[in-house]
Amino acid sequence: MTCSSEVLKSVPLFSLLDDDETAILAGQVEMKKFAPRERIYKAGDPAAQAYVLISGSVQVTTVDEDQQEVIVDEPGKNDFFGFASMLEQTPHQTSAVALEECACIEVSRSDIAVLIQRKPDAGMDLLTTLGHQLHATQQLVRLRAMRNANEIIEKQETFGERIADAVAGFGGSWTFIILFAVILTVYTAINILLQGKAWDPYPFILLNLFLSMLAAIQAPVIMMSQNRQDTKDRLRSELDFDVNRRSETEIQGLSKKLNDIDERVGDLYHLLKGASASKPE
Repeated sequence: MTCSSEVLKSVPLFSLLDDDETAILAGQVEMKKFAPRERIYKAGDPAAQAYVLISGSVQVTTVDEDQQEVIVDEPGKNDFFGFASMLEQTPHQTSAVALEECACIEVSRSDIAVLIQRKPDAGMDLLTTLGHQLHATQQLVRLRAMRNANEIIEKQETFGERIADAVAGFGGSWTFIILFAVILTVYTAINILLQGKAWDPYPFILLNLFLSMLAAIQAPVIMMSQNRQDTKDRLRSELDFDVNRRSETEIQGLSKKLNDIDERVGDLYHLLKGASASKPE
């Protein structure tokens, strides 16, 4: 199906062309229509053409290392898709499916070559299109990157919080208990042996003062560390929630695909049943 000059003029990439050039390009490109759920191209197909969405909606997806389908882009009206692979003449890295009935302009590498030769300024529009696809890919990487709760907390923690963690870690260890018991034993033994010359005789009032001061300081420091641990736990819970929500979305998508397959199998069954019934014996 041929494409009209008016449709080409509505595409920003081709808006710089004059009437004669638009007419020439309109004679080269084709308008293709796709039914709902029809695959426009799939990953691995030769990238002979790229497409400009004129009407309807299209979803561009890829498959990650976990064999999960990931949405790369949902081009809007007059947006390109499949453009980079077409220029590089490499197989498509993504798959494109029509979500509803849509119309697309099919553009080849030779069409783009003719366009740039006649209108060099159109090359900037091509770079803008590639930049849009690059930003979409970068956004996808940012959204799917897994965050480590410990790394995030360590980047945000202050010097005082590091000290609190160190104090809490040392105060809750056997090293602290044994060292503290040895110091108390030595302190009391020396004061008992010195008798009248002891600086802190029984009942060791100075020692009790030091112990009270130590407990008064140690308690809020341990609470600070405990609050940080609660923050870590809350962040881990948020990350777990994100993972669970993603899993739920993927399961829902899988269920939808299974339902579509079931409907298609049912349609095929009825079609075959009708064909066999109408076949003369």
